[in-house]
Amino acid sequence: MNSLDPSVNPQDGASDGQDQHGGHGRPGGPDQPAVPAARAVIAAARRVVVKIGSSSLTGPDGHLDVGALRGVVEVLAARQAAGAQVVLVTSGAVSAGIGPLGLGSRPRDLATMQAAASVGQGQLAGRYQEEFAAFGIQIGQILLTAEDTVRRARYRNAQRALERLLALGVVPVINENDAVTTDELKFGDNDRLAALVSHLVRADALLLLTDVDGLHDAPPSRPGARRIPLVDDLTEIAGVEVTARGSSVGTGGMVTKLESVRIATGAGVPAVLTLTANAAAALAGHDVGTFFTATGRRTSARRLWIAHAARTQGRLHLDDGAARAVLGGRASLLPAGITKAEGQFDAGDPVELVAPDGTVVARGLVAFDASDLPALLGRSTYALREELGEGYDRVVVHRDDLVLENAPLG
Repeated sequence: MNSLDPSVNPQDGASDGQDQHGGHGRPGGPDQPAVPAARAVIAAARRVVVKIGSSSLTGPDGHLDVGALRGVVEVLAARQAAGAQVVLVTSGAVSAGIGPLGLGSRPRDLATMQAAASVGQGQLAGRYQEEFAAFGIQIGQILLTAEDTVRRARYRNAQRALERLLALGVVPVINENDAVTTDELKFGDNDRLAALVSHLVRADALLLLTDVDGLHDAPPSRPGARRIPLVDDLTEIAGVEVTARGSSVGTGGMVTKLESVRIATGAGVPAVLTLTANAAAALAGHDVGTFFTATGRRTSARRLWIAHAARTQGRLHLDDGAARAVLGGRASLLPAGITKAEGQFDAGDPVELVAPDGTVVARGLVAFDASDLPALLGRSTYALREELGEGYDRVVVHRDDLVLENAPLG
């Protein structure tokens, strides 16, 4: 029996055709559990983003687990054969490079991590290509950094490439470009990358595959911990104890997965978090792992990328009037309303906008280099134009490049 067959966890199936809230799902077919009503959207999804973590692809010896990779490919190939489009966000490049480089464990310094990723990316992509080819499916590798998602031209290029690959029947295989990324540009983990990609490609669902069967009401290792099958709103689990750290070969723990879920569901994409072994069952809509209901509306990819894609590179401190204007949601930020600039940033970098009381009120893409701003602060655009000429009288952060902190993006 395939290790990813949904029958390996029959106790997780909804045997009476009802979900946890009493809703009736559609029949699951002969000898298959019914699909809980809340999860029917997963079973019906025509475009799915699937993320698999390093811990699910790495064997005890630190090498790539080819059997585990093959099992995931089989599930995704079956989903594509059924008429859906699949985007795979995969970790594992660094892990795939550990063995070939003779390293005893996952490197901790950036340079060695980049070297391992450089070696591992080729091996990982080659293995995916080989396994998908057995089903007559081509893959296209895309390596991303945060820089690719906050620069208008770059994120539109990524979006265009992904759409074309899907139209051609290709499975995009996406990973963070660890070989060239730095601490400042890292997404931080592929969980968040997967959520951003799910919005970028307008996916119908996001599936996060990991080494635990969903979110539990206590750490899974604790006796009596119970799986939470359905979360309609993340405020419901505010008191749940989760760990920040993942496995020894991964970078993301439950905290990063819930952040990924927050991004996806807030942008209108439902999500499932479950064991890699439950991939087929999860995609079929069965009661495995934790299902997170979409809570927000679809919004522009531009706004989502600004809100979540990259670390901010600096801070702009605003006076009361500018802070109120920004919070009003209709105003661009002018030089006259800025009292201080902090950080080293270039034009186009994301920065935080800070109110006089120290509260971060928004994020946005700055139109000037940090070195150019001190001479402009607190001055009207008229005065700047008169003294410095055209070009210095433009806005510092345009309202189209500005997202309010903790505000709905729809």
